[in-house]
Amino acid sequence: MGAAAGRGDIWVIGDLQGCSAPLAQLLDHPEIAGDATARYWFAGDLVNRGPDSLAALRRVKSLGDRAVAVLGNHDLHLLAVAAGIRPAGKSDTLDDVLAAPDAAELIDWLRHRPLAHYEGHHLLVHAGVLPCWDVPQTLALAAEVEQALRGPDWRARLEKMYGNRPVQWKDDYHGGKRMRVIINALTRMRMCDAQGHMELSHKGPPTSEAGLVPWFDVPNRAIAAQDTVVFGHWSALGLLLRPDVICLDTGCVWGGKLSALRLRDRRLVQVSCTQYRKPASD
Repeated sequence: MGAAAGRGDIWVIGDLQGCSAPLAQLLDHPEIAGDATARYWFAGDLVNRGPDSLAALRRVKSLGDRAVAVLGNHDLHLLAVAAGIRPAGKSDTLDDVLAAPDAAELIDWLRHRPLAHYEGHHLLVHAGVLPCWDVPQTLALAAEVEQALRGPDWRARLEKMYGNRPVQWKDDYHGGKRMRVIINALTRMRMCDAQGHMELSHKGPPTSEAGLVPWFDVPNRAIAAQDTVVFGHWSALGLLLRPDVICLDTGCVWGGKLSALRLRDRRLVQVSCTQYRKPASD
């Protein structure tokens, strides 16, 4: 995590979901392309729902060490479909990846991506962090799942990730139960109750109904005040820039925008994605 110190600016890019053309346009923006040492953080969901998951995946992979991409729920879904654990959904746009001549290489690369990344007081995840977790615990728990996905029995381990229960964290959880809570928090969570229990069925904008609040507004979160959580996943929330949280899912795949934020000064660069205008979804 500290090896990259002293290198170029970090640009965080929101959910791609297979929208390769806007990514190319964003990376060609003068402020971004003009820095040959720039690095890129991707907030997960590189693939699915958009028109060109294969090109998006290849483009991010081609950035090599200049890119950090955390896994999102759609990326995990691709791994599950490729492993034969889950069937493809009717809205999936993953066939180009699965049929590609380099499919095995891409799947292997994807399952070696992290679920969390921390640097310069910024914690990058796809969806959120349970209120009871601080940064060290988040990274440690993410590493448990990362190790499982990178091992020879990754298909069997991945099969245990599906399900909405439990909705809260306990240190003594083990096996599939433990893995589900970690994955659901980091890649699916949006709303919680006041005790920090996840409400995983919520997909719309923030609401106070049924005593729910966005995960980042649960009282007494454990993450230190000097640390900022950077995430995507929540297009109905959209762009959110606060000292403690940054959301960069601006709904590219639904006809919104693809956003990049420079961390050092929060300079925002966006490209329009109106060619993908569709009904909102997850």
